[in-house]
Amino acid sequence: MIDVQRLRILRAVADHGSFSKAAAALRLTPSAVSQHVAVLERSLGAQVVARSTRGVTLTAAGQIMVGAAESVAAELEQAKQQVERLSTGRVQLTVATFTSGGRHLLPGALPRFMADHPHTLIHVREGEPETTVPLVRQGAVDLALAYHFDGPLPVGPGPSAGSLQWTALMEDPLHVVMPEGHRLADRESLHITELASEPWVLGCLKTAAYLHRYAERAGFTPEVRGTTTDYFFARSLVAAGLGISLVPSIALVPAVPGLHAVPLEPPAPARHIGIATIGRRPAHPHVTAFIQALRDQAEQMKHGWHGRHG
Repeated sequence: MIDVQRLRILRAVADHGSFSKAAAALRLTPSAVSQHVAVLERSLGAQVVARSTRGVTLTAAGQIMVGAAESVAAELEQAKQQVERLSTGRVQLTVATFTSGGRHLLPGALPRFMADHPHTLIHVREGEPETTVPLVRQGAVDLALAYHFDGPLPVGPGPSAGSLQWTALMEDPLHVVMPEGHRLADRESLHITELASEPWVLGCLKTAAYLHRYAERAGFTPEVRGTTTDYFFARSLVAAGLGISLVPSIALVPAVPGLHAVPLEPPAPARHIGIATIGRRPAHPHVTAFIQALRDQAEQMKHGWHGRHG
């Protein structure tokens, strides 16, 4: 029989890339971690990690076992929640969200859901997708409102997104935000090459990285004068004259006086917003209902965009 504790240790090794770092996270000694992994390998008859001076990496067998470890952890968390429901009589949902999604999508979805499920306890956790999406795999949250750009969904260390279900909600195109008196502010749309000489202020580290890739394809290197972790703050700096910014559509509200947003011409950059849930079992009815509330809110927001730009 495979020891669940050894699976948990293997998952920590995969997450941290070394026995010593996993040991520190688990409050064990590196020797104890190494011994647990060795015993697991003997019980399986297969090597689960490849050891080197640079750390450890998962073998194919190790990837399978870490996937199993995540499934076990998620099932145990689900069982714990079911026991809690028996004792309290109340359903609890934990929802993770990124900041702008939490500001603009979640507040509209919550009243829709609570109107039909008034006795459900909702817990909200804020974080970027690379932090929250792995929590879904681990069973620590029931769903994560997340996004990605033109790369894959950020599932974190370990196996691929096979254990996840991704429900697409909306495309969130990025706009160029500039002062109303800017020479390009009255344009219907802009090509990225027209912005090669502009200074930039960006409201997200990932947006900054994406702008660099997008500009590189257009043949220039953007001059970034400011990088923040908040789009509203970035827009305030644009209003103060520090530069222009690249802002997703859902982060354009509330409006900042004196600013104008112009869409980019195709191929325009966009965020892909959706919901990550665990994909290896039927979703709990309350999770399904919450997903529908988010879908309804996303549709309402998209209709609002069409109304403003139609």
